Order: sequence, then structure tokens, then C-alpha cells
Amino acid sequence: MWVPPEDKDPILLLAPTRKSVSLFGAVNLRNGKLVTQFEKKFNAMTFKDFLCLLLRHRRRANKMVILLDNAKYHHAAVLRPFLRHHRNKLGLEFLPAYSPELNPIERVWKLTRRLSTHDTYFEKLEALIDAVSRQHAAWNVPNDTLRKLCCII
Repeated sequence: MWVPPEDKDPILLLAPTRKSVSLFGAVNLRNGKLVTQFEKKFNAMTFKDFLCLLLRHRRRANKMVILLDNAKYHHAAVLRPFLRHHRNKLGLEFLPAYSPELNPIERVWKLTRRLSTHDTYFEKLEALIDAVSRQHAAWNVPNDTLRKLCCII
């Protein structure tokens, strides 16, 4: 960046941290309801916990089908007994490799960034989590915003 010599150098605020948080999410394509769960990291056990959370949100008479990318923890051997036990209630469908544009939740993440984190400085990680959580709380009920955003069916 060029700065005229008579002006002061610009100051850019940034958080000097490498802290991170993981966020699982799924959106119901029929009604736009969003279900999310924060975790310390992505692995097979935290993914299993998220699947249990999703099962609590399914209608009793319907089988839930989840579209997934091909992350290693989605294919973990420790999930097989759980998936076998819930095969009548839960199905996993894997998208082709390197095709995030086909995954509806990626649209939700993009809109979340635009509405709650874009051009915003967060001094602490907790402030970022709060901003994202507030946005997602508005989408925890059926809503037209996400239904139209993710309309595949």
C-alpha cells in the first residue's frame, strides 16, 4: 500500500491469535431451520454428538438424509455401529470431492459471514462466537431466508 510521506501510517487492528472454534451445522431444506453446535475441534466423536443432536430434530415418521463433504471424520470406523443402529432414521449422502457449491450449508456459512462478521474487528474469540450465535439463533426456527437460500427441493 502506498502512503504519502506527510501522512501517518495507517493502523490496522487485528487479533494476534490462532485460537479457533469448530462449528457443525445443518439446515432443513424444507423449512430453513438451522441446527448448529460449537465444538473445540472436528473429529468422529464430536460429529457423532452432532448427529445425535440432529436426530432429536427429525420428525418421527421421516428418515433424515444428510448431505456431507468427504471429511475423514465423516467416514470414521467408530461411527459405523452408530450409523448401523440408526440406519432406519438416518442416512448419509456424500457429495463429490471438491464441490462445496453443492453443499447447502456452505451458503449458510457465507451468509453468516456477510451478516455477522464481515468488516468487523473482534477483540476476543468469545465476541466472534457471540455474534455468530446471535445470527444463528434467529435461524433456529423455520424461516424463509434459509429456505429460499438453500432451495434445492
